[in-house]
Amino acid sequence: MRDDGAVSGVGGGSEIVRWAPGSRVLWRYRENGGPGIHIARPVTVVRDDADLLAVWLAPGTECVKPRMADGTSVHEEPLETRYTKPHTVHRERWFGTGVLKLARPGEPWSVWLFWEPGWQFKNWYVNLEEPLARWAGGVDSEDHFLDICVHPDRSWDWLDEDEFAQAQRVGLMDAAVAGRVRSAGWAAVEVIRAWGPPFADGWENWRPDPSWNVPVLPQDWDRTPVHASP
Repeated sequence: MRDDGAVSGVGGGSEIVRWAPGSRVLWRYRENGGPGIHIARPVTVVRDDADLLAVWLAPGTECVKPRMADGTSVHEEPLETRYTKPHTVHRERWFGTGVLKLARPGEPWSVWLFWEPGWQFKNWYVNLEEPLARWAGGVDSEDHFLDICVHPDRSWDWLDEDEFAQAQRVGLMDAAVAGRVRSAGWAAVEVIRAWGPPFADGWENWRPDPSWNVPVLPQDWDRTPVHASP
């Protein structure tokens, strides 16, 4: 994805890629247990600095997502075979309202904000994942199955415990990694309980620039990047 808003600097001996607001980048996830990319979402940069990367996934954006090789939706596949039967990827437009994604450098999770139609705030969603790895065209990570939903009243719930357990049963995640993921989840819970950033920062009142167009998914969405520092 061509990005005219990218700027580079040097910090800690590595090149750091930063993007100006309005730049278009890819937010991608590697397949679990493999090197390939199976999720790619073109997004618009809202903010990018040493403290936070914030991006907007607009409604109607064409994305890449996994699908079972027989055409079945991943979430319609029984849990027992969801991660063992062959997968492929396909293009599909993001349905419903858009999503604001927030990630702090080096943290093993990102925080997503969801709204109902009419900008009625719905919830925060803590996606446990590998810390984002930057490259010239965007950021890459690997999803860790376990998630947390944070409600407007500040209560919270674990999500996808069944998928987290199944990933361990089929060998996509060993006990050591699972332990680190659960510890990261509890660290996120401590931030929630203290109502630290980004929950206390008022992002639920943010709105996208009306001049922004929906980003286009590039043909080389799965290209191999050269990663820089977070």
